[in-house]
Amino acid sequence: MASLSRAGAAFNALREELTGDVFAPGDLGYDEARAVFNVMIDRRPAVIAQCETVEDVVRAVRAAREVDLPVAVRGGGHSVAGMALNDGGMVIDLRRMHAVVVDPAGRTARVAGGATMSHLDRATEPYGLATTGGRASTTGVGGFVLGGGTGWLDRWCGLAVDNLLAAELVTADGARVHASADENPELFWALHGGGGNFGVATALTLRLHELPEFCIAMVLYLPEHGPDVVRTFREVITAGPDEAGGGVLYFTGPPEEFVPGHLVGRLVCGALLTYAGGEDDMRKVAQPLLALPHEAEIVGPMPYADVQCMLDDPPGMRNYWSAEYLGSAPDDFVDVFCARAASVPVPTGTQHVLFPQGGAIAAGPREYPVPYRDAPWAVHPFGIWEDPADDERCVQWVRDVRADVRPWSTGAVYLNFIGNEGSDRVVAGLGAENTRRLAEVKRQYDPDNVFRFNHNITPA
Repeated sequence: MASLSRAGAAFNALREELTGDVFAPGDLGYDEARAVFNVMIDRRPAVIAQCETVEDVVRAVRAAREVDLPVAVRGGGHSVAGMALNDGGMVIDLRRMHAVVVDPAGRTARVAGGATMSHLDRATEPYGLATTGGRASTTGVGGFVLGGGTGWLDRWCGLAVDNLLAAELVTADGARVHASADENPELFWALHGGGGNFGVATALTLRLHELPEFCIAMVLYLPEHGPDVVRTFREVITAGPDEAGGGVLYFTGPPEEFVPGHLVGRLVCGALLTYAGGEDDMRKVAQPLLALPHEAEIVGPMPYADVQCMLDDPPGMRNYWSAEYLGSAPDDFVDVFCARAASVPVPTGTQHVLFPQGGAIAAGPREYPVPYRDAPWAVHPFGIWEDPADDERCVQWVRDVRADVRPWSTGAVYLNFIGNEGSDRVVAGLGAENTRRLAEVKRQYDPDNVFRFNHNITPA
């Protein structure tokens, strides 16, 4: 680590050179600049560089290397483990770099490194185009895609990373690198699941798909009907087309217009069927769910970008998440999953979720480091609460869900769904052989592990 005087001189120079702003402890605006959505994360970087251009990113990386600071990269800042921040290092904050340029004829979008799903979805919507995005509009596109990327459209058009056509990075030595199938192909392979280990992603080019219509059926049930709901949803997805997606979730009924008063503040079971197509076709698929005794329903067309906002994680909350990917979801699993719903922390924002996979996910490219591709189902305990006094019970509930469903787990996991769960889980999220290959790529592009605030791959 450089001396304080040398570091101070480097930071002062960075302030002069950067188009954007630079914050250090004690500066007005520093605390706001270091805040992330998960208020359980409270870290104090030595410097925060809010970049506005790629040249800003290059300058920031070089300044960090000059004084031997590790670098955290903030795109959307949506990592539940707070990987967008560090203590005593540099944060390269990309949020001012959020432009999305759509090529409707080529069906592609060039997405700047700080763009969120909302930026992407609202830009593509006027053209009737879309691609797989996270299930929250506040998710950063960069971290989402490079970590694999699963969302409402993945059964229809593949994981987000399956739609990655090119990436632009600033590497640990401050170099600008372009990666695609034809240019730096080994780096391009590594970016299909390897996350932010290899540099700062300043732009991604994504394949888009025609989506002239999008529909949902959101059906609310009393929790005692949960086993029937899960089994019915399982059969609907198994028999249905790839256009059908969604999930089953238990949650606390919010005080929203679509929630009947007797469900507000109580545990509710919901089935959300999403459909990349027209209402008539969607209703045929959803009919078995609508035939079950239920308390409320919303059925019909809804703009995809609006659906993306339905489950937004509100800021200022405490978060702890995890996941298990399943080889099957038989009736005995359903019973265990639904029994655990009885202990969902209520009333909080916590959700007990079962997502389907299959379709274009399972049919996607086999060579990428996304070993959860083959799992037909995923359980995602999603702990969200406000009161620090609830920390222990909410964290334990998430861990209990994982323990319950482990008999059906494949062992693989989608790393964007979990926090810091140790190196073994990183390997589970990438695959053992893939991890060895990724470590070689890491050694080439970041031998000193400058970019270590992520699901980290140690250089070979």
